[in-house]
Amino acid sequence: MPDIHHPGRRSVLAAGAVGAASLGASWLLTGCTGAASAPVLPAAARQGTPDRGGTLRIARPPASDAETLDPASALSAYEYLGALYNRLVRIGRDGALAPDLAESWEPDDQARTWTFRLRKGVTFHDGRAFTAADAAYTLRHILDKKTASPQAAVLAPLIDTNRLRTPDDHTLVVPLKTPNAEFPSLLTHYNCYVVPDGSARSIGRTGIGTGPFKLESFAPAGPGRVTAYTDHWQGRPVLDAITFYTVADMSARSNALLAGQVDLLSQTNLDFATARVIAASDRATIARVENAQWYVLPMLTTEKPFTDVRVRQAMKLAYDPEHVVKVALQGAGTAGWDNPVPPSDPAHISAHPEHDPEKARHLLKKAGHEGLAVDLYTSSYDPVFTPMALAYQDSARRAGIRVRVRTAAADSYYTQIWMKKPLMATYWYTGRPVDQLFTQVFRGGSSYNETAWSDKDFDALLDRARRETDDTRRRELYGEAQTFVVDKGGAITPMFADRLVGISRKVRGYAEHGFEFDYLGIGLKGA
Repeated sequence: MPDIHHPGRRSVLAAGAVGAASLGASWLLTGCTGAASAPVLPAAARQGTPDRGGTLRIARPPASDAETLDPASALSAYEYLGALYNRLVRIGRDGALAPDLAESWEPDDQARTWTFRLRKGVTFHDGRAFTAADAAYTLRHILDKKTASPQAAVLAPLIDTNRLRTPDDHTLVVPLKTPNAEFPSLLTHYNCYVVPDGSARSIGRTGIGTGPFKLESFAPAGPGRVTAYTDHWQGRPVLDAITFYTVADMSARSNALLAGQVDLLSQTNLDFATARVIAASDRATIARVENAQWYVLPMLTTEKPFTDVRVRQAMKLAYDPEHVVKVALQGAGTAGWDNPVPPSDPAHISAHPEHDPEKARHLLKKAGHEGLAVDLYTSSYDPVFTPMALAYQDSARRAGIRVRVRTAAADSYYTQIWMKKPLMATYWYTGRPVDQLFTQVFRGGSSYNETAWSDKDFDALLDRARRETDDTRRRELYGEAQTFVVDKGGAITPMFADRLVGISRKVRGYAEHGFEFDYLGIGLKGA
């Protein structure tokens, strides 16, 4: 799969809708409980203080045999990263930047040189002290072509590794090639976890970091275990250990949870039928993460008819996002109105064109595509893809657009369909800083620009936003960028979906933000 840097793309091997009587063949299936009723899904994880100790058992999806503990890699074992490592900067619970291994950071007047003040008294799992040399090495490792890190495409245009400076053990100075007032936010990506100086050859096996857990065992694409690091700089984690199991499909993972054999389903966005079964069970429940996934119908702007901006505009005006949310998500999400910046982002603007099928018809007629017929590709890779495609098909019919929904194989979807067919279904996780979102997915020439849209004026607007040091003005510029994408871009963004995470009723302290949950505070009741 090409977007293996992205947790959602590697993870979800979705089953179809399942009945309450059975979730299919079980992994270690015993004692499965459930109910035939369809309760209202919980709005959040269970509250309360966990007990000290115990082992959290996590079922994760299959991964590549080349999986590695190197966080910079495109094949990183994502579920382990937040347990083993820290970043310089992280996303806080309020969605704002928060200190991690860097206590503070400040730019020069032009936002061209950033200085990070690093924590003292932090040690790696092997007992060695964390210093600025490790922070500088981490950036060089990400940007090293041999690493082939997905985050290199974001940071390479900015950082000249030859000019990195470490004036002392707790200061890192990062001169940039061009001004960027959002630079610290780009270090929150999960490829940016800090690794020890000189560890490139070994980090993929050792997992030595500064995180709340240290590695006990790890098998690529297989099981593994981490144990509490008692000398962690924030204090000992609540849990004694976390055990990871690789489980082949969503039905098997769900059955393991219902049977009480695992406590958390990692990277598995449950379909609604399965979620209702789990929510009704005695052993398990649902943690709901609001607007955690951003669903898209990308139009390849290099392929007809989507080379014409009027056709792209018509495709957006033709459908009702509220209808898609209702049908595809059963209300568990928010209408996107073709804006990829989630409502929780401080830079989000709520203004958008209204659903207008008649205007869509008019634009198509002007473009010479009256009675447009298009193929929309989907698959069972994600349980929401097909309902979203069918809901779009139904809604766009009012504008005279005939959408033929084509179902492709799940196992080859991201090699044969994604970025190859003119119109298809996909998704991303939210949580990306706004500059990274636009740079990775919409800037001309980006390897993850799934619509192949390229507009020099848009790219120039992003450059102006990066240079702007006034927070209010910079937010306004990112607002203009959103309007640009809505009006001219190739991404139909019907909705942001709540992620439905299956967890044991014993789990406490599950709080997900910025791509992962809080490994330090999560625990079990009755551990």
